[in-house]
Amino acid sequence: MADFTPAPSGAATRNAVCGSPEACPPGNARPVCAASDCAREHALALLRLCDPYEKARGVTALRDAVCNGLAHWHPERRLDVDKADDARDADARDAGIPGRPAVPRLVSPRELKHRAVTSVEGRAALLHALAHIEFNAINLALDALWRFDGLPAEYYDDWLQVAAEEAYHFSLLAAHLTTLGEPYRYGCFPAHDGLWEMARRTSGDWLARLALVPRTLEARGLDASPPIKAKLASAGDAAGAAILDVILRDEIGHVAIGNRWYRWGCARAGCDPIETYARLAAQYGAPRLRGPFNLAARRAAGFDDDELAALQALA
Repeated sequence: MADFTPAPSGAATRNAVCGSPEACPPGNARPVCAASDCAREHALALLRLCDPYEKARGVTALRDAVCNGLAHWHPERRLDVDKADDARDADARDAGIPGRPAVPRLVSPRELKHRAVTSVEGRAALLHALAHIEFNAINLALDALWRFDGLPAEYYDDWLQVAAEEAYHFSLLAAHLTTLGEPYRYGCFPAHDGLWEMARRTSGDWLARLALVPRTLEARGLDASPPIKAKLASAGDAAGAAILDVILRDEIGHVAIGNRWYRWGCARAGCDPIETYARLAAQYGAPRLRGPFNLAARRAAGFDDDELAALQALA
């Protein structure tokens, strides 16, 4: 098995996978993966890990391994979890995907209690919800790496960068949550599974995955980030507000990656991006988006004027 231990200096070759040192601090763990140099196999193994902290460290180590030439993508390989081909067997085929910790307990969004951020408990609940989103985002990026074969190497480079940055966001939020007191750590509140539910629905449709996860559900974070930051700042949580600045900066890049590959896929298929988006949103039951929208962030993430006009017409 290739040695995935990061270099002693922690430095990685700076390229599209590595991102910036600030956004992706060097890792200090090796992935628990198959004995192969196939980075997509390692992504699948990391996706199936249950411990969120081990998963986050492993993603960073995989990023370093790819940067240092110790792992390679092998896009030509189809990495089926097992031999089930019937769509009815999709749940059995994906058993153990994603790996989850015993907590948080997953419930319907309607069951989640709303708490004012003016209390410590309310602020902790908000930070916990954000940490859970980032944990799910790690899984989404890892799933995009292993599940979809035959794509350019740059596609896999991009989504590994996303996975490493989501791992960083999760680590920042989980660590900050613990500063609020002994009861508060990731898993202490229930959470919902909306992000992964859409990933499950689009597991067999690469273009739909791009349209409805990064460009829809994750793009909603661009709209939500400024008011959430304002809530934390008004509660006196300057450190939490600063974390939101880091997340918004990186998430603009993540949505831009989704936009770039979605348009590439539409061009390859010879279909119109706006018409195709409307069709896929209806086909897979995407939630209706409601304003206000962070138009500046969405433009920075690559949405053009026609897409923004269509978005506002639906709101």
